[in-house]
Amino acid sequence: MGQRIGDTAGPYDINDLDTPTEDLANSHLDLGSVLVPVVEGGQVTVEMSADHQPEAVYLITPVGRIGVHAFAAPRTGGLWREVVKELAESLRAEGATTSIRDGHWGREVVAAVPGGEHRFIGVDGPRWMVRCVASGPEGDTESLAQLARAVLAETVVRRGDEPFPPRDMLPLVLPPVLAEQVAAAQEQLGEDGAPAAGAASPVRRSAPASEPEDVVAGGAVEQAAAATVFTEDTDPAADEDTLSEDELDAELLGDDAAEEEPAPAPSKGSAMARLRSRRKRR
Repeated sequence: MGQRIGDTAGPYDINDLDTPTEDLANSHLDLGSVLVPVVEGGQVTVEMSADHQPEAVYLITPVGRIGVHAFAAPRTGGLWREVVKELAESLRAEGATTSIRDGHWGREVVAAVPGGEHRFIGVDGPRWMVRCVASGPEGDTESLAQLARAVLAETVVRRGDEPFPPRDMLPLVLPPVLAEQVAAAQEQLGEDGAPAAGAASPVRRSAPASEPEDVVAGGAVEQAAAATVFTEDTDPAADEDTLSEDELDAELLGDDAAEEEPAPAPSKGSAMARLRSRRKRR
């Protein structure tokens, strides 16, 4: 029997999922290699590379920013165990106060920087590793940690059959509604690549007639249709006092996989489900 979203077994491999992907249109952003659940009341942002190509998608929530990416991994698993140590060392070298905590799926890396905190959560799957990065200001960091685990618990990974070297990030493919926002933002860039006046502002539109009539208010379709697109010149996170995610990927995920180690224990419960239950009891 396959798995279904919310049955306490996430993050999910799409090959093990009984829930049809079309049923996730209003709840998840389909980014090709990962399907990421949107957060109620949240927003979506797309980060553009220097050559104006989309390279990351983030959920902007009331408590912080969450990004989810999937990477190729050895069949034997254990990639996250390798990355944890390297990640902690790199963050310390950049001046962050770094610690390793026990989380829902095993070890999490927490880096405190002036004014904020970054939390890195990883899970090994069949030939993939999925990593969630949650970044937020000082304050209620535990709420952001809970929300990040909840998002990761309902994330779906689409690894595909194409061969990729271990540690390569799996391809990011924008859904049409989000690709339109990127295209509109690119039109606002000047010939020299610099943002034109107003380019850093959200590009918003109503869902087109080609989209399903049962679009859920505030769901994935509407959030994607009202996405904000940032170039490296306008990304508000560019001045954070630590390595960017792209720099970390280049340092930690650009080499061949190291010695193979046993994979961590699988998920024992849906963080999203538990988070919802706690909110209902309040």
